Amino acid sequence: MMNLEEPSENGASVRFLCPECRSGVMHLRYMTYFTWLHDELITVPNFPAWVCDLCGRREYDARAVSWLNTLLSPSTGKRPSARRRQSTSSTTQPRHRTRRPWS
Repeated sequence: MMNLEEPSENGASVRFLCPECRSGVMHLRYMTYFTWLHDELITVPNFPAWVCDLCGRREYDARAVSWLNTLLSPSTGKRPSARRRQSTSSTTQPRHRTRRPWS
């Protein structure tokens, strides 16, 4: 997977040679991305991908894939579960208050 690249400082766009054929140039295109989530086929239209102009190799943008995986994560939108503290009896473990130098 490749990361989207910004134009260079002088305004010229960065060119990537194809890692497959080593002759073609990778161009940013927007296509439909397909992935499976459990037993369901998920399609994402207009997904950024780098496509070789010579051999047609396709590599999806790494940041976009990471973002999509975050959105499709089962824990997305859920509040983190609160960790419960073990209750300790004051007879088994004395509580000591430490004095901080800045207090």
